[in-house]
Amino acid sequence: MCGLSWLILVLALLSASVPAKNIYKFQDENGIWHFTDQAPDEEIEFSTVYMEREPEPRIHLRQEGTNESPVYILFNDFWGPVEVELTLKESFNVLSEPSLPARFVIPAQTERTLVGIGALDQRRSFSYRLGMSSVPGRPISTLVEGLVILPPFSASEEYPISQGFEGKETHDRPDSQYAIDLAMPVGTAVHAVRNGTVMDIEEDFNRGGIDFKKYAHKANHIRILHADGTMAVYAHLDLASVSVRPGARIRAGQKIARSGNTGFSSGPHLHFAMQQNSGMQIISLPFRFRTPEGTAVTPETQQLVKGVSPNR
Repeated sequence: MCGLSWLILVLALLSASVPAKNIYKFQDENGIWHFTDQAPDEEIEFSTVYMEREPEPRIHLRQEGTNESPVYILFNDFWGPVEVELTLKESFNVLSEPSLPARFVIPAQTERTLVGIGALDQRRSFSYRLGMSSVPGRPISTLVEGLVILPPFSASEEYPISQGFEGKETHDRPDSQYAIDLAMPVGTAVHAVRNGTVMDIEEDFNRGGIDFKKYAHKANHIRILHADGTMAVYAHLDLASVSVRPGARIRAGQKIARSGNTGFSSGPHLHFAMQQNSGMQIISLPFRFRTPEGTAVTPETQQLVKGVSPNR
């Protein structure tokens, strides 16, 4: 007779903590101040106190079935595809269908059954740890090359690059090797560099600093998916500044947010990168900016980038 299965999920994204709610402050007709986590009626003037919280997970894995025959189901809450890898760790007398490790591509806003687990020998108990990792975007086997894009701000403005490709300060990982930092004042309008779909938004963080452990995962950002599978990331955005919704279709040159100084940041700037999923790994991609003269330039540190009309 099969015994109970024991599961320890190695899932950093699936935190059990409850995110803090924002606090709304308003004064009633009698002059009494109220503080509540429920947004007041539209006709009431109020201010918002944004509460510190942890990033919300976008990948949700749950178990169904019985202890003797568990089934794992995943919901992708991104508005774009994700690649997921499941692995068996420290398994004893385990049979899985499909065999693990295995990778799955889950479409946007989709729930899918991924794997069933059971005992290899039905007369004995079994145990295991299930590991999961995920990467946004569908896997692309070849490097996307020749990207020429708009600067991420309006045609009437210009900003210097404070850190360019392969910057030694913070652009030293595959996902940021070809990222750039644009020195922008807080509140500068950020515009989309290409047509695409809003895949993910985070805009609730209100602080930044140089403590990596404290601020690394608390940068407001937008991730936009393009038709060729590449993704643009706009990070360190201002609090509650995103002007587009998840799943929305975006035009090149459209205003999408305001720049800020949130997350791991030493000062106001926009962190921008073009990325692709190369197969369970996000890598950044070299690109060039269009110029007002109709040419294209590779961004470099200290270079002054001028905005370009999307109609040129």
